[in-house]
Amino acid sequence: MLFNSLTFIAFFVVVLALHNVPLPWKVKKTNLLLASYVFYAAWNPPFVILLWISTMVDWRVAKKIYAEDRQSRRRAWVAVSVLVNLGLLGYFKYGEFLLENWQVLMSAMGVTWTPPGWDIVLPVGISFYTFQTMAYSLDVYLRRAKPADSLLDFALFVTFFPQLVAGPIVRPTQLIPQFQKPVRANRNQLLWGLGLMTLGLFQKIVIADGAMAPAADAVFGADKPVPFSDAWLGTLAFAGQIFSDFAGYSTVAIGVALCLGFSLPDNFRFPYAAIGFSDFWRRWHISLSTWLRDYLYIPLGGNRKGWHRTQVNLMVTMLLGGLWHGAAWTFVVWGGLHGFYLGVERFFQRQFGGAKIATTFGFKVFLALLTYFLANLNWVFFRAADFPTAWRMTRTMLGFGLEGSVPVLSTYLVTVVVAVTVGILLVHGFMRNGRLEQVVASAPCWLVGYVWAAMLFLILIAQGSGDAFIYFQF
Repeated sequence: MLFNSLTFIAFFVVVLALHNVPLPWKVKKTNLLLASYVFYAAWNPPFVILLWISTMVDWRVAKKIYAEDRQSRRRAWVAVSVLVNLGLLGYFKYGEFLLENWQVLMSAMGVTWTPPGWDIVLPVGISFYTFQTMAYSLDVYLRRAKPADSLLDFALFVTFFPQLVAGPIVRPTQLIPQFQKPVRANRNQLLWGLGLMTLGLFQKIVIADGAMAPAADAVFGADKPVPFSDAWLGTLAFAGQIFSDFAGYSTVAIGVALCLGFSLPDNFRFPYAAIGFSDFWRRWHISLSTWLRDYLYIPLGGNRKGWHRTQVNLMVTMLLGGLWHGAAWTFVVWGGLHGFYLGVERFFQRQFGGAKIATTFGFKVFLALLTYFLANLNWVFFRAADFPTAWRMTRTMLGFGLEGSVPVLSTYLVTVVVAVTVGILLVHGFMRNGRLEQVVASAPCWLVGYVWAAMLFLILIAQGSGDAFIYFQF
């Protein structure tokens, strides 16, 4: 069930109505749990079984870990959680990828082997909810949290429909306590929630699908080399598309939860105004970057074991973060480039971090533009279907291999991409150290109403194609 569909609007109205009728809190939570299963089953009902498996395994494992004092037994139980969750993720998401690479390895060794057909459907959102349930067991193992008292609360934490299929990846300590006492949105929360839903749908339908996707698809789908300008405009279009698409989903998810009286953490904080890649990952997909930091980077040793080990830990974390996004080597390269930039950034901070020029406004603007430039080069590997396309696009964007190029973007698409890109960068720059709540609170009521109405109008006239959110495939 897509947020950008009439089916979801009808579903949400029913859920909101049931949540506000005078029923016992346990009944309301049961209604939310059943609604979450219906929401997920709308894609493929049998995959609800995977949700049940993750739920029951981590529920039992956490109880066993908490009751056990012997460290060897605690490690064994947490290993069960990790193996089950990563096993499910590996089978459904990486099985075909592993088979294909095994075939290539066998061929390189002179062995002819044809793998069986892999007709397994990828369960939507499996990368998100496996990480979320695994965090529950890991937090209990690391003594950061106690097991939930109620199976109903824990099951609702795993399946809570606003963020089930594309995040934010919520920690148990952030959400489970909210289920323990009755909550219902007040008037201010309801208005904020509806406003955030409108903003998120505007980002998805109008900007991502309507304005940016046509140019990105035309450039990355071209069967011949494109000119330097088209290569850059297509990549800028994808940069705007993926931000508006994914941030749009997160914004709708936060808004839906707020309408029900629940709070979800921010997942984006204007990342295209980032100064350096450390800052970028504090602003982009925050719930994933903090998950990787807390459950991978820090357990590997973080920055506590010397300079060289820190660089290795960074690279391993980002390579696996890239692989998390998709079963393809292009995603691994994308993650590796981010790891490389983070390592280079730390080197220069170590050498010149105290220099006076590092604190000047002009130098910060230069670093922000450099970060945006390099992030766009990285997006090529994220968007390209294969390495030949990625190499061709990268060479063109760097001014090489321009012979025989064929323009694919019309004047209209060029104008739209330039205008929307400039708009996104201006908004991100202006809001870099601010929050939406502060801007809305300081603006006149008539202006807020006008902007809200304008977004609704543009959503209605855009007549979106109902495309799924990009991160559903992860």
